[in-house]
Amino acid sequence: MLQRKNLPIVLLLFGAGLILAFKSLGFGLGNGNPPTKYEKILHNVGEMLAEIHYSPKKIDDNFSKEIFKKYLGEKIDDQKNILLQSDIQQLKKYETKLDDEILGGAVQFVPAVSEIYKKRLPETEAIYKELLAKPFDFTKDETANFNDEKLDYPKSEADRKEAWRKRLKYLTLERYYDLMEDREKNKGKENFVVKTDEELEKEARERVLKIMNRNFDRLKFKVSDDDRFNEFVKTVTESMDPHTTFMPPVDKRYFDEEMSGRFYGIGASLREEDGNIKIGSVLAGSPALKSGEIGVGDAIIKVGQGSAEPVDLTGYTVQDAVKLIRGKKGTEVRLTLRKPDGSVKSVSLIRDEIIQDETFARSVVINTPKSKLGFIYLPEFYADFDNPKGARCSEDVRKEIIKLKEQKVDGIIMDLRNNGGGSLYDVVQMVGLFIEGGPIVQVKDREGKPTVYYDRDKSVLYDGPLAVMVNEFSASASEIFAAAIQDYDRGVIIGSTSTYGKGTVQRNIGLDKTMGFLDPNSELGTIKLTLQKFYRINGGSTQLRGVSSDVNIPDIFEYTKIREKDNPDALAWDEIQKADYNRWKYGLDLSPIRKASSDRIKNNALFNTIHNNAEWLAKQSDKTVSLNLKKYQEEQKKSKAIAKQIETQNKLPHELNVEPLQDDMKRFEADNAKLERFKNWLRILRNDPYLDEATNVLNDMVTQTNLVYADVKQKQ
Repeated sequence: MLQRKNLPIVLLLFGAGLILAFKSLGFGLGNGNPPTKYEKILHNVGEMLAEIHYSPKKIDDNFSKEIFKKYLGEKIDDQKNILLQSDIQQLKKYETKLDDEILGGAVQFVPAVSEIYKKRLPETEAIYKELLAKPFDFTKDETANFNDEKLDYPKSEADRKEAWRKRLKYLTLERYYDLMEDREKNKGKENFVVKTDEELEKEARERVLKIMNRNFDRLKFKVSDDDRFNEFVKTVTESMDPHTTFMPPVDKRYFDEEMSGRFYGIGASLREEDGNIKIGSVLAGSPALKSGEIGVGDAIIKVGQGSAEPVDLTGYTVQDAVKLIRGKKGTEVRLTLRKPDGSVKSVSLIRDEIIQDETFARSVVINTPKSKLGFIYLPEFYADFDNPKGARCSEDVRKEIIKLKEQKVDGIIMDLRNNGGGSLYDVVQMVGLFIEGGPIVQVKDREGKPTVYYDRDKSVLYDGPLAVMVNEFSASASEIFAAAIQDYDRGVIIGSTSTYGKGTVQRNIGLDKTMGFLDPNSELGTIKLTLQKFYRINGGSTQLRGVSSDVNIPDIFEYTKIREKDNPDALAWDEIQKADYNRWKYGLDLSPIRKASSDRIKNNALFNTIHNNAEWLAKQSDKTVSLNLKKYQEEQKKSKAIAKQIETQNKLPHELNVEPLQDDMKRFEADNAKLERFKNWLRILRNDPYLDEATNVLNDMVTQTNLVYADVKQKQ
């Protein structure tokens, strides 16, 4: 059922859908041929980008040149060691015609690319196999730079072979060094076979060969013409902005499953091992376990849908295999398994509902000498949009808060580190758990008129001290939550200098024109389209700049280029008029809290080490590497010394007293694999230096809050 607040966007899409539907009645291919599936998809995407995207680029010759370069250099041959410059020249005739294809012309570019690519693939396969058949000379003083952005396509067959030689030599050098280190470490141990340098070098090449064979198996057997076309459409959409993308039907289903925490499958986790997809664990009560025929370590050779011809998994990744094994509830999936003893058998299973409850919110109590604190972990803002009774993160967090209040905690830490966002509705509801009603976030569409999303519930579930942990991977809904808490002075934001910086709103729209674009699921696929931008209630956008932490803790990824601002296609930052809101009546003076944390961090050896080496780490991905063993050993010695320093200092003098809640222990005790992962999570928390500093900050807040509350009550 559509809610009233969603009507404007629905009307916008419906109107645009009608416009596009009428416009599309007249489009033609200029040759009288009916449009193929590729053309239907590409033309519909092009029209939707132009008519509905928040800030569309003009689809012209300049856009065409951009797509041409990105598609070939990022999607087809990112390492620039398969295609030759002559191939690029041959394809140049399409460089300024891709806009015509997008706007209604015949699709010719991708088929032309596929034809050339499929010709070059066996050539490069022969090159790497030839090079890896002979030993490398690691005494020679030579270097290489593998920064993809700085590479160019090889001019000749000889140049391509030389590019492969250097890359394979470096891959072999990495493994050769590791094998030598392992030999030195284990030399003298009982039953350890000491191999010569020549034997280790050969073993290193064999390991690289195995990796390359697996990669090329994927390119030969898994990646199809359809996949290359889908990547082309993604290049078009993602050039508008980083978060507009195209999803084929199977990818859309997988996206929905990840968001909802619910899917229909067999209840087995998969892992990749030696080029095979193997059963990693089996879920209690699942179809896999009930069958009695599936065990840990079984290799899945083929996957069949009902009576259809099974698909060979050669070249498939774990995610590829997962997409095949999942499907609609009650449908049949057939697995062809190779058992550990070498026997092969076929197993038929009926898919059933599987709940990924490990991705849901959970909480613990942290006992400190000064207070008892609550900790809530939220990996994403999940929501099961198709099931009114399905999991919603706002409801789950509400339950966790109630449990923590029953434990009489003095303060709560919300951990949104690495939380990439999710449901806008739920983040609004979640902020409402901590404030007395009011605006939470502003959203503006391409027409320019902002809409304000409110928490209209005046009740407050939790009014005590609140800390929110973030890092550079906290994005979208996480940033809305952190920004609202910060703007209301409701709590303190702790973490890296800023969050990711994704301040755009996407909607999933199906490409089926007969449905007026209102059905997000279409046989042609779905476009996840940027329609709006987020703005804080103080008027500033979270786009590009993210949310700056109130209390900053040094982060090893601080200088790596992974935030929104580092993407050249990202939309710009701007601001609008601020909303009308009242700050939290018990707002704290963060100056002494910030200073106390800064003083602690200055005296913390780990954080000093991280601060001093964060910039060094960022430079490692963009440097010239040595292919000489002695120089490589020197570089590794320095890298290992820094890693060892961080690892040694990463252990807290005393573990945090983290106490799990009984409800969580019961939730996982029926499944040994889940229980072990839960216990491992607890071990990580107990030794987390960032959480340790967050508890210190929250303890300072508890002390100050008690004083503020006492002062307010005295004045009353």
